[in-house]
Parts: sequence; C-alpha cells; structure tokens
Amino acid sequence: MPELPEVETMVRGIRDAMTGRTLRELRQCPCSCRPLTLSPLFAEMARRAKGQTVTAVRRVAKRVVIDLSSSDSFVIEPRMTGLMLIADPPDREHLRLEWRMAGGGRTRQTKSVWFWDRRGLGVVRLCDPEELARRLGGEALGKDALLLTDSDWYEVCQRTARPIKVALLDQKLVAGIGNLYASEILHEARLSPVRPASKMTREQACRLQAATRRILLDAIQHEGSTLGDGTYRNALNQSGGYQNAHRVYDRENETCPTCQRGRVVRIVQAQRSTFFCRRCQGRG
Repeated sequence: MPELPEVETMVRGIRDAMTGRTLRELRQCPCSCRPLTLSPLFAEMARRAKGQTVTAVRRVAKRVVIDLSSSDSFVIEPRMTGLMLIADPPDREHLRLEWRMAGGGRTRQTKSVWFWDRRGLGVVRLCDPEELARRLGGEALGKDALLLTDSDWYEVCQRTARPIKVALLDQKLVAGIGNLYASEILHEARLSPVRPASKMTREQACRLQAATRRILLDAIQHEGSTLGDGTYRNALNQSGGYQNAHRVYDRENETCPTCQRGRVVRIVQAQRSTFFCRRCQGRG
C-alpha cells in the first residue's frame, strides 16, 4: 500500500539515523515466511555494502533510495506491507533486513535500521550507477507527481485515452501516485475518474496539479495513511494520521463531505477500487 506520502515519511524517519554514518554490517534476519526479492544475492549485497558510508537517503517515486560512498545505492520497494523502521517493529517474526550502523549522525543512539515486511512482497536491490539509472531514470519512471507543472500534467494526459484514474496509476506517466491518493486527488480536483485522460482541458490540468500538491503534501504532513488493517506505520512504528482526512477513499455509500448531497460510489477500474462522488465529479 505505501504510496508517495508513506514512502516520503519513511525516508524522513530514517534519514538522520543513516546519513553520514558507516554501515558496519548488513544482516539478514531469520524469517520463515515468504522471502524477499533480493538482488544481488544477499552474500554479495552484504559484502559490497559493508564499511560504506551512507551519503544520502532519498525518495524516488515509491522507493526508498540509500546512497553509499562506493556509488552503489540500495533501492527498496516496500510494495504492499514493507516498512522502514528505527523503533521496535510491529512484531519480530517479519523482520527481514537490518542495517547496523556505526558512528556519526545526529541520532547516534540509533544503532540499527530495519526493513519489516509481513507479506514478503518487498524488493531490495543494491544497484551500481548504471543499473540505478536504468531502473529509476526517465525511461523507467515518469516525473515525480509533486514536481509536475500545469503544462506537464496537460502533456502527460494527452499521451493516453485511458480513464484519468487509470492513467494516474501508470508509473511511467506519473511517478508516486497509487490507488488511494488517486481517488482523493480526483475528488479534490472535481474530475470524474472515468474521463479519458486525453480529453483533459488545460483548465482541468491546472486543477489536477493543484489538487495533487494539496493532497500529497497534506498527507506527508500527517505522516501518511494507516488503514483498517493497521499495516502502514512510520519509522517509529506509529500510525499515520491522514486516514482521518480521507473524503472518498473506502467511504462507499457515505454522504459526500464536500457537497453534502451526493453519495460516495465505488467502481472497479483496472482491477482496483475507485471511490468518487458523481454529483461533485460528474459522470465522465
């Protein structure tokens, strides 16, 4: 589930614990559940990372990137249930990797950073600069959703006749938006999720740009959304707060909080649930 706000929160949560510090050891935690996808194999990953200094911790789309002094970078995809933690995990059974740190940093007391993943769908790679560019460069990912201008949105939408909600989920068009925030953004922008993206006007693209920034930045400020299953947690193993501000997501049949007259409906697009108010957003 982690989308741009949740991954940004993870990055901010571990940045001070890692930046400027030496990686003493990368450890694979005992776990009898479905294994993570690791590339290269763990032994080589641990060998290449040992003794390297963390030069930066950043977000690229829905991935955590940890840059090392060797020019290698960890690229971590949390997927559905992955978490980056510096506090006690939800449980120890699903701990997967431990970065043991040594020296430096503003949070010197933090000795370890963990990757926890209940379902084991996460992916952790250690990439050299060439592989990093191939996986995260412009041909693999669209521009970050927070960086798109009005004109960028209009140009992106002209590339596809798919419904705008489906287009928002295409990471090669726009990087960082997932299913939850796509519904919230389109509601904020008063745009029907079934409207073909290529029919977007410049005025609508302007509304989409403004809504995207408002929703995503507000969600980051509230440290993401923790849904009913309680899976998402921040780096301190605390719930996010933005779920309390959702206006349409997972609110089927409730009165629309915006117009106070329509009801939130649920449809399925590209095998994903979409929530919207036909009165506020139209029928496409």
